[in-house]
Amino acid sequence: MTFEAVRKFFERDRFAQFVGLELVDASPGRALVRLAVRDHHRNGVGLVHGAVLFTLADFAFAVASNSHGRTALGINVSMAYHQAARDGHLLAEAMEIHRNDTLATYRVDIRDDAGSLIATFLGTAYRKREPRPGSAEL
Repeated sequence: MTFEAVRKFFERDRFAQFVGLELVDASPGRALVRLAVRDHHRNGVGLVHGAVLFTLADFAFAVASNSHGRTALGINVSMAYHQAARDGHLLAEAMEIHRNDTLATYRVDIRDDAGSLIATFLGTAYRKREPRPGSAEL
């Protein structure tokens, strides 16, 4: 799928829009998603809420795992938080680690403006057999 096709498909993700996620780039097995930190992303102590970081990583995972033209659904994920995120922008980069006909595994690194590693997400997706309507397997 082309970047434009992936972008158009994920425009329907209303939660990602609500949170403020911006799809920067996508290619087969990869995705880059940015978030501008706003006050409503903060927890009670003023740091970026862990759920916001998880949402950012999960969206990048969704884009990367669905970028081959087949519906992919997360079946197992884990996340490690390495340091607090405070201000600026956060960038989530999803990379395909392994893919076969039914399962695919992705790593997502979240970094801040300085390039510091904020969190790491690991996800496995189940790949449905039939292609999404209007898409082609790459």
